[in-house]
Amino acid sequence: MQRLNRFAALVEVGGRQELAHVPNSGRLREVLLPRMPVVLRPAAAPNRKTHFDLVMVRVEDRLVSVDARLPSALVHEALLQGRLKGLESYRDVRREVYYGAHRLDLLARDGGPCLIETKSITLVVDGCGLFPDAPTVRGAGHMAALLRFRQEGGQAAAIFVIQRDDARYFAPNNQTDPRFGHALRDAAAGGVAIRAFMCRVSLQEIRLDREVPVCLAL
Repeated sequence: MQRLNRFAALVEVGGRQELAHVPNSGRLREVLLPRMPVVLRPAAAPNRKTHFDLVMVRVEDRLVSVDARLPSALVHEALLQGRLKGLESYRDVRREVYYGAHRLDLLARDGGPCLIETKSITLVVDGCGLFPDAPTVRGAGHMAALLRFRQEGGQAAAIFVIQRDDARYFAPNNQTDPRFGHALRDAAAGGVAIRAFMCRVSLQEIRLDREVPVCLAL
């Protein structure tokens, strides 16, 4: 397996080289390594340039989901099912909403509005799920937008979804992107809820599992 650019990788399928779409703009350097076993999903569109989506990687004895589109859907599902502690009352949930110049993942509107942005984590180091794995100006902007929404009287939350099962806690990746770390700590100090969840990942199912502690200290 060879990553060609942010959104494409060359993989071996049945002895042939195939081009696969990588649904994640992060670096993924710790999981997308040569000769790593991967899980592919056939593309739904028959005329697409890439015939597969690369959706999981087997890292040692566990599956890691690398599809950055999933966290929003997983949190949306959990909200509708009342499985997120503290957010059980929210059932009227819109996806992909604009707040100013920023598009954020979810707006829950039962009672007072709650603006929610989700982030995908694949990087775990010594039990710590880290975000981001590459500098993200867009991510820092999302945190600033959540803070403004909170200052204007709404509720706001940043939910970090660790798409693997071996993290004990979450922290911002200050070494890779100190700007994002500052934006996240500013949001937390201003009343934005910062939460993190591990996922249960199998070939049959990916779902939010246990909530893990958040560490924002430098």
